[in-house]
Amino acid sequence: MQENILGKEKISKLFIKFSIPAIIAMLISGMQTVIDGIFVGNFIGANAMASISIGAPFIQLVIGFSMLVSVGALSYMGRSLGEGNTDLTKDIFKTSVILLSVVSFILSIIGFLFNENISSLLGANYVLIENVANYIKIISLCVLPMSLAFLFGFSDRLIEKPDLYFKGMILSLIINITLNYILIKQLEFGIIGAALATGISYSSVFLIVLGPMINKKNIINIFVGKFNKKTIIPIIYNGSSEAIGSLASATSAYLFNMSFINIIGESGVAAFTSINYIAQFGTLIVFGIADGIGSILSYNYGAKNFDRVKRTFSLAVKISLVIGTLTFITLFFFSKNLVTLFTSSNPEVLEIAIAGSKLYAFAFLLNGFNTISSSYFTAIGYAKESVIIASCHGLIFIILGISILPKLFAINGIWLTVPFAEIMTLFISFRLITKFKLSSEDNISLENEVINS
Repeated sequence: MQENILGKEKISKLFIKFSIPAIIAMLISGMQTVIDGIFVGNFIGANAMASISIGAPFIQLVIGFSMLVSVGALSYMGRSLGEGNTDLTKDIFKTSVILLSVVSFILSIIGFLFNENISSLLGANYVLIENVANYIKIISLCVLPMSLAFLFGFSDRLIEKPDLYFKGMILSLIINITLNYILIKQLEFGIIGAALATGISYSSVFLIVLGPMINKKNIINIFVGKFNKKTIIPIIYNGSSEAIGSLASATSAYLFNMSFINIIGESGVAAFTSINYIAQFGTLIVFGIADGIGSILSYNYGAKNFDRVKRTFSLAVKISLVIGTLTFITLFFFSKNLVTLFTSSNPEVLEIAIAGSKLYAFAFLLNGFNTISSSYFTAIGYAKESVIIASCHGLIFIILGISILPKLFAINGIWLTVPFAEIMTLFISFRLITKFKLSSEDNISLENEVINS
């Protein structure tokens, strides 16, 4: 049984079994973004790259709600399995599927019908609005399978299938490269081709992770359990920090895009996009670590194996700090070689990106501890602490920084905003972690969690 593995197997082995596939899946996701950037930047142009960046908050909204439900459900289900409450686990899953499907369908309709309004709201100017609107319209058609891929992929981990999601991402990568080559380079479909390649490739993951969810022999599948409205609030509460994180990503992307456009124009947005293509690999590895340890933490917390919870957190923090240091070194010393993959034909964008990367790099020395700390609190059901970290990390200090620093340091102030936010959040994360004590008295039955919701 999966529960015996999570509760008894050596932590380092569980880390490899659960986090490595999650890291690979995250990296493949990042590779797809980079591949999109290479094709778009070299075969369509800088304005197309800027258009995708401006349209990104819509995708982040979709991902944000998907993560809200998926991570909240995973934490809730993991702890309920740790307590041995399989009936509640089934109800949580069924409710999550219905909730995510309904909201995804609504988002799909809104994105398809009101793409121009959304593009304008996100800050697209007259040069970019047509491309942004077309990008959002195409992506909207794929919202439902993209969303369910998260929920099913995460849930597969609780039934001894932690590798399925990354296998789906491998298929997605192959499809993405193929479609980008055909639709952008050969058929010259432009931004529509880029959107089709992204939407279709991500939707293919759904087909891979769907299998166990329609197998009636598994403890978690779409045919068992019942819709229980009382589980909705705990699901949303448990996953709220992930939603805050995605909301923060969408908000910060908008703020950065607007700041660059106001100070230096479309070239600044393209430069920022290029640097993020590179920097996201370090970020995604840390996200993969946090993602992979979630089921280990939640199950063992539910089973009151607190020493295993502490050891899992400690291992994750150590590895994430190493990854952050390597990301810093890469951005600070080798950005020129990497940025040319996306902007070889635009010297202005190249110059802006190289200069900015040396400032932006400092953020990655610290973000690992903040990310792991937020995910730790989510996994064990302490959403308030997780929300505090996520809000400070991705929203509050970002807004504060970008409101003040560009006025003092011009374009350098934009690049320094994320390092500023990470430093400020570190003090809060460290304080919350050091004062928090695991104890059996804090481990409240999940039945009471449902009753009180």
